[in-house]
Amino acid sequence: MSVTEMFSYIQGFLSADQDIREDIRKVVQVLEQTAREILTVLQSVHQPSGFKDIPSKCLKARELFCTVRNHTGELKTKFPVEQYYRYHEHWRFVLQRLAFLAAFVVYLESESLVTREEVAQILAIEVDREKGFHLDVEDYLAGVLILASELSRLAVNSVTAGDYGRPLRISNFINELDSGFRLLNLKNDPLRKRYDGLKYDVKKIEEVVYDLSIRGLAKEQEAGGENEQAVGGRGEGMEVLKPQQPWAVSFMPPPPPRDRDPFRF
Repeated sequence: MSVTEMFSYIQGFLSADQDIREDIRKVVQVLEQTAREILTVLQSVHQPSGFKDIPSKCLKARELFCTVRNHTGELKTKFPVEQYYRYHEHWRFVLQRLAFLAAFVVYLESESLVTREEVAQILAIEVDREKGFHLDVEDYLAGVLILASELSRLAVNSVTAGDYGRPLRISNFINELDSGFRLLNLKNDPLRKRYDGLKYDVKKIEEVVYDLSIRGLAKEQEAGGENEQAVGGRGEGMEVLKPQQPWAVSFMPPPPPRDRDPFRF
C-alpha cells in the first residue's frame, strides 16, 4: 500500500467517524430539548400553587419520558455497541440530566431515592455495560447529586408555601444521602467535585430546619399532625387543631438582667 492509499484509507475512516458523531449529535439535541421540557414542568413545584399539583406534574413528566425512550432507542442504533465509551461524551451530560429528572419525579411521588435500575427502566436503556447502551454508574451518581441541589431549593420554597414539615423530611433524606456517598472512595474527578457541593446543600437545608426549630414551627407542624390524627380518630364533625401561624409567634428576646447593687438588699 502506497502512502497515498494509506492516507486515503485513513480519511475514509475519519469521515465515517464524523458521520457517526453528527448523527449522534442530532439525536442528543432532541433529547436535550425534551429534558428541558420535563424540567420546565417540574420547576412549577417550587411555586406556592405548585405544591397542590405535584401528582399531576409528575404524571405529565412521565408522559414526556415516553418521548425520551423513543429517542434513546434511536440513539442506540447510531453507533456500534462495542464503542459505547468512544462516543460517551456526546450524551453524558444529557444522560446525567435525565437521571436527575427521573430521580426528582420518583422523590416527589414517594420521597424515596430512585435506584439505578429504575432510572434505566424509565429511560429504556440497560444497566449492564455488556448489553450495550447502558446507564453508567457515574452518570447515575451525578444525577443523584443534582437532585440534592434541587431538594435544597425545594426545602426553602416549602417554607414560603407554608409546608413546614417537608424541609424536615428533606433534611433526613439528604443526610442519609450524604452518609451513603461518604462510603464511596471517589477520586479527584468531576464526580468528586460535584460531591464536594453536597456539603453546601446539607448546610443550606440544616439552616432552614434550624430557623424552623427556633421559631417553634417544626414542633407545631408535628403537633398539628398528631392532633389531626387524634381528632380524626374520635369521630367526624370535630374541629381539627391547626398549628399556630408563623406571624403569631413572638420573637421578642428576654430583657437583659439588671446590674444588681451588692450593697442593696
